[in-house]
Amino acid sequence: MAQEQPALLGGEKAVKSDSPDVFIWPIVTDRHEQAVLDVLRARQMSGNEITKQFEQKYARMLGRKHGLAYPNGTSAILGAMYGLGIGVGDEVICPSITYWASIAQAYNLGATPVFADVDPETICIDPSDIEHRITPRTKAIVVVHYASMPADMDAIMKIAEAHNLKILEDCSHAHGALYKGKEVGTFGDAAAFSLMTGKALAVGEAGIFFTDERKVYERAILFGHYIRHDQITLDELKPFVGLPCGGYKHRMHQLSSAFGLVQLELYPEQMTEIDRAMNYFCDLLEDTAGLRPIRPDKGTGTTKGGWYYPHFRYVSEQLGGLSLSRFSKAIQAEGSICNPGCNKPLHLHPLFTEMDVYGHGRPTRIAHLDESATIDQYVQELPVAESIGRRVFEIPWFKHFDRETIEQHADAYKKVVKNHKELLAGDTEDDTDTGGYSSFFSSRDNTR
Repeated sequence: MAQEQPALLGGEKAVKSDSPDVFIWPIVTDRHEQAVLDVLRARQMSGNEITKQFEQKYARMLGRKHGLAYPNGTSAILGAMYGLGIGVGDEVICPSITYWASIAQAYNLGATPVFADVDPETICIDPSDIEHRITPRTKAIVVVHYASMPADMDAIMKIAEAHNLKILEDCSHAHGALYKGKEVGTFGDAAAFSLMTGKALAVGEAGIFFTDERKVYERAILFGHYIRHDQITLDELKPFVGLPCGGYKHRMHQLSSAFGLVQLELYPEQMTEIDRAMNYFCDLLEDTAGLRPIRPDKGTGTTKGGWYYPHFRYVSEQLGGLSLSRFSKAIQAEGSICNPGCNKPLHLHPLFTEMDVYGHGRPTRIAHLDESATIDQYVQELPVAESIGRRVFEIPWFKHFDRETIEQHADAYKKVVKNHKELLAGDTEDDTDTGGYSSFFSSRDNTR
């Protein structure tokens, strides 16, 4: 029947529901608007009292001693790195599959990124690929809870403790997610979050990092929060107060912190609804050939929080070898969302293989190492990271539990799978260039 044909081949679309609100984010209420207007009318945009309230409230909710807000997640990660003492000649291990802002700031501090492979089941850093990358220069591990999926913190913490390494959690994809009942952002020596408009906990253009260590907190203040040097209490840091010791200005805009104070109250309920909607979508497709939801096993106490940037695994072999690109175009033609791939592997980008950013006369990645160090020592093959873009795809990110709309999107996927043989006939797609380093995907903005 015509309506059973894939829309890509002339059939009718499976998604007929016109429910744009199901994807609109963040949800802006009268309370948000009033909070922002109050700051604007009081001309407090560049103050920090409301920002301090936001930091303290968020830290209490997370159960951490100190929170420090930033204009974006990128600067929050940089501040956390400096707070942790990462500096010239240090190596920092990071997954290759992540947004660049998880690690590129290491260059600002004279540190060297070392990339590890990812687990194909979670797209998070693979603990089994960490330990053999540790050298006497290794200072820290950046753990990214990628696409809202918590990383294997038990294994990672064990490695860090055995080698006396710092842990920096990049939780920018995973606000509110739990690992075995404990919230992400509470494991590491420091944890950073992007809070920009597209994130699950969105407050505007902003970021924040947390730590329980006073020294880490005060070093970060010294580095880029000169207006708050009155909070410096450690004798070793007091001689340097007065000017930002990294030459950075990391103050958060108070329109964002005012918005954030309201959002902290509303997010838990919003997150619960998102979790219900996304799990329902996954349940509808759980046994569909070629599709494997990337989500924690039920009953483990591990959750995906607000489900930012949700993905499925794609098993092409179960669909006759249908390319991911062709499959994605067929889903999009049905009126649903399906973006092939994820972030491209960082270890292959010229920034980390050849570029001399600051004019050192050698690649920046090894610029602060001994002259005997060569870039070839740091450019290694990571087979999972190099192939994962052909094996995963982004799915719709539902913000509300709208049963009819969710079911129509699931039906779009089922319809394409059912008709995969017809789609194979015209499949000339190339899956070698899926995803992107800083891509803008249809359901949200993948930036820090």
